[in-house]
Amino acid sequence: MSDRIHTLSGYLYEYQKSVAQPEEFWARIADSFHWRKRWSQVLDWDFKKPDVKWFVDGKLNITENIFERHLYTLADKPAIIWEANDPDEPGRTLTYRELFREVCRFANALMEKGISKGDKVIIYMPMIPEAAIAMLACARIGAVHSVVFAGFSSNALADRINDCDAKAVLTSDGNFRGKKQIPVKAVVDEALQKSSVETVIVYQRTKLEVQMTEGRDYWWHDIIEGESTENIATEMDSEDMLFILYTSGSTGKPKGVVHTTGGYMVYTSYSFKNVFQYTPGDVYWCTADIGWITGHSYIVYGPLLAGATTLMFEGVPTYPDAGRFWAVCEKHKVNVFYTAPTAIRALQAYGTEPIEGYDLSSLKVLGSVGEPINEEAWHWYHTHIGKSNCPIVDTWWQTETGGILISPIAGITPTKPAYATLPLPGIQLCIVDADGKELKGNSVEGNLCIKFPWPSMIRTTYGDHDRCKQTYFSTYENMYFTGDGVKRDHDGYYRILGRVDDVINVSGHRMGTAEVENAINEHPLVIESAVVGYPHEVKGQGIYAYVICDLSNRTEDNLINEIKTTVSKIIGPIAKPDKIQIVPGLPKTRSGKIMRRILRKVAENSLDNMGDTSTLLDPEVVNQIIEGRK
Repeated sequence: MSDRIHTLSGYLYEYQKSVAQPEEFWARIADSFHWRKRWSQVLDWDFKKPDVKWFVDGKLNITENIFERHLYTLADKPAIIWEANDPDEPGRTLTYRELFREVCRFANALMEKGISKGDKVIIYMPMIPEAAIAMLACARIGAVHSVVFAGFSSNALADRINDCDAKAVLTSDGNFRGKKQIPVKAVVDEALQKSSVETVIVYQRTKLEVQMTEGRDYWWHDIIEGESTENIATEMDSEDMLFILYTSGSTGKPKGVVHTTGGYMVYTSYSFKNVFQYTPGDVYWCTADIGWITGHSYIVYGPLLAGATTLMFEGVPTYPDAGRFWAVCEKHKVNVFYTAPTAIRALQAYGTEPIEGYDLSSLKVLGSVGEPINEEAWHWYHTHIGKSNCPIVDTWWQTETGGILISPIAGITPTKPAYATLPLPGIQLCIVDADGKELKGNSVEGNLCIKFPWPSMIRTTYGDHDRCKQTYFSTYENMYFTGDGVKRDHDGYYRILGRVDDVINVSGHRMGTAEVENAINEHPLVIESAVVGYPHEVKGQGIYAYVICDLSNRTEDNLINEIKTTVSKIIGPIAKPDKIQIVPGLPKTRSGKIMRRILRKVAENSLDNMGDTSTLLDPEVVNQIIEGRK
């Protein structure tokens, strides 16, 4: 039975069925996969604990569902097309058979190094096929991968290594990014001064000089030499951990979101096929990095489970010029293109000249991910890239949801600029007010919650289940709280309004304000800081920092630059504040709570209505901050 939706009435039928009989619905979808042992129960759940299990007692290996399940029919089909950072460097194409062999060889090499089921492996690598091979090799042998974006600092990397008690780190000598070469192995060495792992495996990408520690560090090409291209996959339980992915929270420490094997497999494949309306033979390109959930679900697992051809791109949208995305689309005849509003806005700033001369006629579907897309960017994307005949799927989801939850289905759901439109089958949304009362009907606005489990949802935060409960399941009873505000319009369409907690969405990357504040406060002259988000025309949200500091022996400009450098060093360049304002004090209530609402208004320059400031300890501070901003 097909799990593809073909019409709007088909979507409505499937959606109603998925809500009325969720277990029968997901069992039908799951039946198209290869299980070594079928489940004894489809779903067992309790949001109070929280405790969610899908396909209970089912036994499988996710890589058997990518390789063994497809090899008879797809062995010679391209699985991964790789495009290098430098357009003059030849790319690579790996068929399903070739990818399978590489995964088996590397899986065997990991086992030789003592990595086995349940061990944690950190992957800190550039966007090269080996990053995907590493993920799949871990999944093959039952090791738990945790990919860390290779732009994070050594401190951020060390935190993640220590939190999951990783046994190995997989990395490269260096990365290419635009004109730059980044010394990645040096960052790993620095991180390992604050943590310990048994094994470091280094892929040679740039020929940069690196330090190799004997007995710990090995070259990738050395350890796979002579390894067999056959490997019998390790049997996994449906609820065995597949990966941990760290995300910023509203408190400083990064939290490890845990995803398990069976439900994640079923949902990523199903959502990929339906949202993008993938048809065999299509070339699909998601421009994300595999360090983020988008790369996990919609570069690696979703597409490969569906037998698709997925394109991996090592570079940046503006190198060697702002036409690079379109050059790649033309070269590989890309049919489905999935990118972030930040990239669209950055390219929009160059005008339409960089698009001219490229043949984009192969494009059938455009996608947007990471943050709500603004109307202006939506229209530019639709008109200039899609030539007004490609549907745009504006997808809403999170690291914690594992897959896309709200999105148009390409070519089927009528779209509306800036609206994520309707939930996918199986996703039971509800909007609640501040007291947790559900707001029914259309034309309402409130907090976005989900009242029933879906297969790819977060199971826990690694090593701290209470944190998972407090963050997602304690705000509203018996519901998963997304942390996002939402509006449902007169058509029943959903528009995401952004975070309602202390998390800023910078270019689709979630940054906890506490995490950034902690990094700023590491500077010896900083006394206190407060960080808020503000509208940024390219990034969606920028980071605005208010800092109280001792200026006795520094100029303001020098100190601001030093603070930015400190944040880059501790978290990574991605968290560097866009604006830093030195202030004499912060608006605090008598109980010492910082009134961020006021700071946000100042950052946004909406000064006409500051609201009630009578509860502040020192209302005069607000006027001083406003003067300083001017």
